[in-house]
Amino acid sequence: MPRGLARDHDDKRAAIREGAAAYFAAHGFDRASMAGAAKACGVSKALLYHYHASKEALLFDILYAHLSGLVAVVDAVPEGQPEARLRGLIRAILMKYRYADAEHRLQLDALKALAPDQQAALRGHQRRLVGTLAETIDLLRPGLAEDRLQAATMSVFGMLNWFFLWHRPGKGIGREAYADLVADLVIGGLPGIAD
Repeated sequence: MPRGLARDHDDKRAAIREGAAAYFAAHGFDRASMAGAAKACGVSKALLYHYHASKEALLFDILYAHLSGLVAVVDAVPEGQPEARLRGLIRAILMKYRYADAEHRLQLDALKALAPDQQAALRGHQRRLVGTLAETIDLLRPGLAEDRLQAATMSVFGMLNWFFLWHRPGKGIGREAYADLVADLVIGGLPGIAD
């Protein structure tokens, strides 16, 4: 009879994702090893392989959990007035990034290491996030040409995605205040974009 899952299976798997993400981000996915990931996670290599068949499987699990979590928080932002929705989306995304610097770096740097079908699944999540934000921007600034709407949407993600590179917790503007600043910039700037 096959053994069932341990009660703490999901917790262990989440801890492995977190530790491995930090290790991969610090060392570069291409230079990292499963032995190094196991050591960084404080588990045996055998246990790591119990959860993930390969380094790529572990990377996919990290990125899928990260992007699925982002989609979930974005989906939880209530519909309503476009300005309030945009503020909610920006805040939700930036707050979800709070403890995900390593995952975010891996998404930017290591996605190409995965098989095409895995990349397609992750890019589907990315497209959904971009599409949700673009729909809201379109409500705030109707009539924008498609290329301008895409540029405006990706500019918002640019402001959010690179926050982790320059922000130092406890110094300067905080995450919540930065979310408000980005929303103010976008809401204030959208009327000035030419059609």
